[in-house]
Amino acid sequence: MRVAVCQLNSRADRARNLAAAAELLTRAADAGADLAVLPEYVDFLGRGADQPPAEPVDGEFGQFFAEQARRAGMWVVAGSFHERGPDPQHTFNTSLVFDRGGELAAAYRKIHLYDVEIPGRVSYRESAGVAAGEKPVVVPIDGVPVGLSICYDLRFPEFYRRLVDDGAQLLLVPAAFMMHTGRDHWEVLLRARAIENQCFVAAAGQIGDHEPGRTCFGRSMIVDPWGTVLGQAPDRSGIVVCDLDFDQLQQVRTELPSLANRRLR
Repeated sequence: MRVAVCQLNSRADRARNLAAAAELLTRAADAGADLAVLPEYVDFLGRGADQPPAEPVDGEFGQFFAEQARRAGMWVVAGSFHERGPDPQHTFNTSLVFDRGGELAAAYRKIHLYDVEIPGRVSYRESAGVAAGEKPVVVPIDGVPVGLSICYDLRFPEFYRRLVDDGAQLLLVPAAFMMHTGRDHWEVLLRARAIENQCFVAAAGQIGDHEPGRTCFGRSMIVDPWGTVLGQAPDRSGIVVCDLDFDQLQQVRTELPSLANRRLR
């Protein structure tokens, strides 16, 4: 499977964001990708007061990326977007997966919400405006079981073990990982999730400054089941394309059978 992770800088201009995402998907398709992954909140990263109305899964956002997948003949994971939530005060942070024909194959609503208070450094409560999802999702993509996640989920190893127990061989992480934590934790966590679950990991991040005063780390990357970084994006918008060999995954799981050797379940 040839996988592309797409790194971009979404801001408050939704039309600009979608156009930039479409351009990266075209580049991924031209590179022969079977699957392309966009970052978290590809639709909008700006001031809450400027946020466009949240949409249902089959709204304009979903229709746009369904068409992108159909046009490219490629699987598309549309990062995440602001889905209409359970009440007027809360949206869902939702990732949509479209198959080569543009049909919706899966939707995952982010389960772990980023509520952080570091005096003098960062104050952020995602739960103030976002409702948590409840269901882990594994979706078959060209016969490969793929586990879905979003950003802050990355810090919860038991969540990814659940995805592996459900069959996942590839783990996807659309993200808008903050600069102050990304410098120290992003690569470490991605490689750890790959090693401990003996899975490929493909992580697509936002990059650069966003309104208001938020900077994302970027460094989108693809990691193999041994924890080796196969490809990493530089500090600008663009794509990283890697070929994933699932025979290698089976070899790793056979030669180092840590998943089979577990005692506590």
